[in-house]
Amino acid sequence: MATEEAGGLAQTAAVKLSEMGERTKQLGTAIQDPERQRRIILVIVCVALLLDNMLYMVIVPIVPDYLARLESESEHAHATGNSSSNRTQNQAQNENFDLQIGVLFASKAILQLLVNPLTGTFIDRVGYDIPLLIGLSIMFVSTCIFSLAENYATLFVARSLQGLGSAFADTAGIAMIADKFTEEAERSRALGIALAFISFGSLAAPPFGGVLYEFVGKRFPFIVLACVCLADGILCLTVLKPFSSRTGENRPVGTPIYKLMIDPYIAVVAGALTTCNIPLAFLEPTIANWMEETMDASQWQIGLTWLPAFFPHILGVYLTVKLAAQYPHLQWFYGALGMVIIGASSCIVPACKTFEQLIFPLCGICFGIALVDTALLPTLAFVVDVRHVSVYGSVYAIADISYCVAYALGPIVAGKIVHDLGFVQLNLGMGLANVLYAPALLLLRNVCLMKPSHSERNMLLEEGATGLYDTIRMEERQRKKHGYSSSGNCVPIDENGTFGQSRAYSKEETSEPECI
Repeated sequence: MATEEAGGLAQTAAVKLSEMGERTKQLGTAIQDPERQRRIILVIVCVALLLDNMLYMVIVPIVPDYLARLESESEHAHATGNSSSNRTQNQAQNENFDLQIGVLFASKAILQLLVNPLTGTFIDRVGYDIPLLIGLSIMFVSTCIFSLAENYATLFVARSLQGLGSAFADTAGIAMIADKFTEEAERSRALGIALAFISFGSLAAPPFGGVLYEFVGKRFPFIVLACVCLADGILCLTVLKPFSSRTGENRPVGTPIYKLMIDPYIAVVAGALTTCNIPLAFLEPTIANWMEETMDASQWQIGLTWLPAFFPHILGVYLTVKLAAQYPHLQWFYGALGMVIIGASSCIVPACKTFEQLIFPLCGICFGIALVDTALLPTLAFVVDVRHVSVYGSVYAIADISYCVAYALGPIVAGKIVHDLGFVQLNLGMGLANVLYAPALLLLRNVCLMKPSHSERNMLLEEGATGLYDTIRMEERQRKKHGYSSSGNCVPIDENGTFGQSRAYSKEETSEPECI
């Protein structure tokens, strides 16, 4: 009897194991489906970008207060001497404390700015998945150090490490989206979704960190972020399999980053990305003190200053994606319009007298940034497709450098400008810079007219698009059909300024290459 029961249990266990194996096999097959894999990749990248921006902003309500408490405890422990000398010493310490906070906040962007040229080249050489996993691993370590840090030096190390991780994860993630989503409309949509996660992370992190810090303690917000980062890294390792058999010998050689930097179209886009983010980067460290002095704002108002701006940012992303799908040749116009809106909104900020009034120009700034980012980030990929080799690591490293310039200068320079010139002059200068830069985007009109058509891509590729490796096939076919390499700066263009009509592929029918 006992033997029969044991046999039945063993048979039941075998059946369940067989079912689990079958389900695992089905799951693996589903993951390998190209369309589903692209969606999973988009989720992995969006979570990585969300984490990076949450970690960037979550320290805003936590670290200054935490360091102030440590400083206060140190002062109480060493309180000696007369009152006048103590007052002078405290004033000097306060100025030094503000400088320390500014340097701590800026250290992430500064290191990211320095490392990005190297990471862009590295990504071009090894692909996107390994750098993304490296970035997530470094961000996980950085977040753990944040949770355990108990002095300024350790916090500085954690913040700098985050910049190193971001240089890998952000650049590789955005480049991977551009590589996997090859059609113009779907690429704009995917990058728009990524920008929405960036916006949500930046704007939701301060309330998230402030509430958890107040009621649970300093460590808990970082532990939550570390767990999410670990889960995203495991998903990346499972789905992308970065260390499986590689096909590096078939990977096209990307254009060196220094050549991309001197491309006039890429330079114009990079300048626009820096200029449009300066108001946000410079207002974040200065607007709290201005609100306290001008409108006697409460702490909850200061904490929620940027949260309402999330909704117009999402609206801006949505509108730009929809307009780009209908009128893709006007990407430059959407970016220029966004810069004008940013400039006008920046000039209005100093005129606000109440918290309710301030919400509107801040929403205008974020709406304009959404227009610029959503229009110009896909344009960088288009420029590379048209004028260079379709490998995107270096060009999005340049984009990341553009953001980092603004956010490295903001915490250090903005306070000095406000102290020497005033808050009004700071905003007027930022607004004027955006309005004056907007006409420069007119230079991108030619690029928008030189995007490869869907029909050319379908005829050049006998099978479905595979992202990074499309360039190899397209170059080989173009050499055979046109007798020249597509990796140079000359591309075939017809009399209307567009590429590759669906029937014009014979030697007799195609026009001569025109250099752009």
